[in-house]
Amino acid sequence: MVSPLGPGGTQGGGGGGRGQGVVLHPADPLTSLAHGIGSQHDLPISPFYAFAGAFAALFVSFLALGLLWSTSRFRGERSGLALPAALQRVADAPATRTALRGLGLAAALAVLLYLLLGPDDPAHNPAPGAVYVLLWVGLVPASLLLGPVWRLLNPLRTLHHLLSRALRRQDPDTGPGHHRPVPVRIGQWPAAAGLFGFTWLELVAPEPASTTTLLIAITAYATGQLLLAARFGERWFDGGDAFEAYSTLLARLSPLGRRSDGRLVLRNPFHGLDATPERPGLVATVCVLLGSTAYDGFSDNPSWINALQTSPLGRTPTATLGLLASIALVATLYCLCAAATRLVSGPHPGPLTAFAHSLVPIALGYLIAHYFSLLVVEGPRTVSMALGTDNAPEPVPLLGPGGLAALQVVAVVTGHVLGVVAAHDRSVRLFPPARAVAGQLPLLALMITYTLGGIGLLLN
Repeated sequence: MVSPLGPGGTQGGGGGGRGQGVVLHPADPLTSLAHGIGSQHDLPISPFYAFAGAFAALFVSFLALGLLWSTSRFRGERSGLALPAALQRVADAPATRTALRGLGLAAALAVLLYLLLGPDDPAHNPAPGAVYVLLWVGLVPASLLLGPVWRLLNPLRTLHHLLSRALRRQDPDTGPGHHRPVPVRIGQWPAAAGLFGFTWLELVAPEPASTTTLLIAITAYATGQLLLAARFGERWFDGGDAFEAYSTLLARLSPLGRRSDGRLVLRNPFHGLDATPERPGLVATVCVLLGSTAYDGFSDNPSWINALQTSPLGRTPTATLGLLASIALVATLYCLCAAATRLVSGPHPGPLTAFAHSLVPIALGYLIAHYFSLLVVEGPRTVSMALGTDNAPEPVPLLGPGGLAALQVVAVVTGHVLGVVAAHDRSVRLFPPARAVAGQLPLLALMITYTLGGIGLLLN
């Protein structure tokens, strides 16, 4: 299957292949790597041992936690070892923040110029790679290492700031002005909708790498965000911008963070994860990430490709329904788990959102499994094109098929084990001791279901 960055900017019949199929030159020997696991024969172990090992890891983790972890140990934003004051002064200096804002705005302008003036061919235009690889995939390691970096790099936030100053309007963050507060009920729902729109563009749209398609999508998104920010102020971007929400969620697992007193600290990533705000739309945001990645894996299945090609609705409507169904399935399983937890443990605060943070490491595991080869193969190629050296030698894959397969399985299983740990700590905090372990049984069943499904998609 040809990916969003395939020749001519068109997708193949599968309509997907995000992490596994972004290949600029399908004839390359790198194709098998960029497609992730090409077949079950690529696995260094048999599928039986992959499934059995995943199940054992989750079950043993659950038993060990139940026996050895009886009280909550994560302290959220109250934890962390303060970094030197000099380092924080540099990080918080106006010059540093201005430089990062300028970098983000300059990069966005460069992408727009390539879209406007460059060829409509992703093999010779770095703009599609900048959007689908450097932005979407690159935010994963950047946020894990440095925290919510997109908040400072976000060109839309910078444009809003510049427009507000030009119009002499005060923002709620700096003083009284003309903006209304963002209604609490909105939460992260706009970000969830934006993430769905981006994944639809990448996995379903007929020509996702076309310069016209990208220009229309970027213009529409930027216009909507700036208009809403004009109404609600800069705080709109916290939950309204899809990429800020995406970066911030991943940054919850970063060793760098902010304590509740504002100090920059080194911390156990579980503490940051525990501090994830239980906002409206949080579950939807994580389910979009999980469901879209699951659809990406399934879209390579020959039966699904055949269904798209023969559907009376047409390829795009059918693929859209498939993407929606995948996200809905993930969300339904989580909601059923929340309902079962209530039945087993009794009512507790926030039954739907209380354990949503435990899905973040699972989403991260899927992102690594699906995107690692894409980033290391297409990332350097995109940078080379942007620098005018697109004739540079092909990048050498860091891992062979067996090593990549092992990485993917380990990433999925590790993400679920981390999710079990996060859920257990929240459970012993919310539930009476007699019900803390029993209350996690639905969550364990959910984790096992997600794990087996994720590995099954990798074996697809």
